[in-house]
Amino acid sequence: MDVKAYRKQFARFASLSVLGTLGVSCYILADTFFVAKGLGTNGLAALNIAIPVYNFIHGCGLMFGMGGATKFSICKSGGAKKQTNEIFTNTVYLGILFGVLFALVGAFFSRPLAQFLGADPAILSMTDTYLKWLLLFAPAFIMNDILLCFVRNDNNPLLATNAMLVGSFSNIILDYVFIFPMKMGIFGAIFATGLSPIISMLIMSLHWIKKENGFGLVRSRVNWGIIKTDFSLGFPSLIGQLASGIAMIIFNMLILNLEGNVGVAAYGVTANISLVVVGVYTGIAQGVQPLISDAYGSGDRKAIHLGLRYAMTTMAVLSILIYLVLYVFADPITGIFNSENDPKLQQISVIGMKIYFTSVLAVGFNTIIAVYFTSIEKALPAHILSLLRGLVLIAPIAFLLSALWDMTGIWLTYPVTEGVVAVLGYVVYRKTRISPNHIVSASDQDS
Repeated sequence: MDVKAYRKQFARFASLSVLGTLGVSCYILADTFFVAKGLGTNGLAALNIAIPVYNFIHGCGLMFGMGGATKFSICKSGGAKKQTNEIFTNTVYLGILFGVLFALVGAFFSRPLAQFLGADPAILSMTDTYLKWLLLFAPAFIMNDILLCFVRNDNNPLLATNAMLVGSFSNIILDYVFIFPMKMGIFGAIFATGLSPIISMLIMSLHWIKKENGFGLVRSRVNWGIIKTDFSLGFPSLIGQLASGIAMIIFNMLILNLEGNVGVAAYGVTANISLVVVGVYTGIAQGVQPLISDAYGSGDRKAIHLGLRYAMTTMAVLSILIYLVLYVFADPITGIFNSENDPKLQQISVIGMKIYFTSVLAVGFNTIIAVYFTSIEKALPAHILSLLRGLVLIAPIAFLLSALWDMTGIWLTYPVTEGVVAVLGYVVYRKTRISPNHIVSASDQDS
């Protein structure tokens, strides 16, 4: 294997993927900025109450996209063209089904959902509006995630990145136009965000102009084996998003009791910046995934470990830089979103940001190691670690630490949870790593 060429390939895939995932993350960050400027603290609080639902939608899109695209890469390396088309088609079936289910919830249950998530009378109307249209646009969000993963894994990461960046830039422009000149309020924010994945998919339609593209829709009955694979290999990607969403729901409820809507708005600044930070790690993981899956499919053990090492090294360097920037500039960053110059919001957010983002190294490790396990079809350890960080540990730790140290305890919950899971993840990796004498073969994959 040519190590230098492999390094260049990793750099290309990872850098383009990070740019792209940052673009998707900026969908909500742009809403946060313009809502804060146009609608103040209550608008920011309403947005933060609604955002966990976006994590659920985006998580489903990534689950189907990453699950299907991982299997697609493995099959593609073996030349199974018919099977790759069937994988894509069945993944689209899943995307349509879940997109419609989310849209139905938005059409009929957005207000009760807003109340369940903690919206009080002061912000209920804005939260309801944002949730309703977020859920109605769910089919677009999910299908965009699926197409991005498949296009990237079909050796076209540049087009996937361009699609995400154009979609994100469109969102920023439309946010401004709808909220300020057109005075559409919070509906304008979500309408701009909902149009962004549609624009992104239009850009990606150029992929089918290529004669050598590796996937397309075919007539196919539902293949339960492919459906199961999509869920199994993509589940950690879902849980990675759910971890953020569930944390936001729990934190919002606890913070409402401690600091009210101002506290929720302050947390919203940190939580939405966290979406961007997690987007960096998701980009690295998605960038290295096709390389590891291809190496696994062809039996190149050295390339598998080299890809993981490059991903982890890149993540560690970026984590240090990210934390230094957020620590040093916590005050001016918060000020960007504090349009009413609320001193309480400023104080809570600055302190929280410095504590909350001590988690960055552990979050990056957990994101990448989960995708590594699924890339080599070891779904079980990825499932266990993902469930621990997303569902099992975070709630009890949040209630315990908030009872002990109030807001400081809430800010510490995320670093403690991710740190515990990172330690466990490293132990599991050491116990399950492919041995130096084990070369993956087709028979291994089929067994």
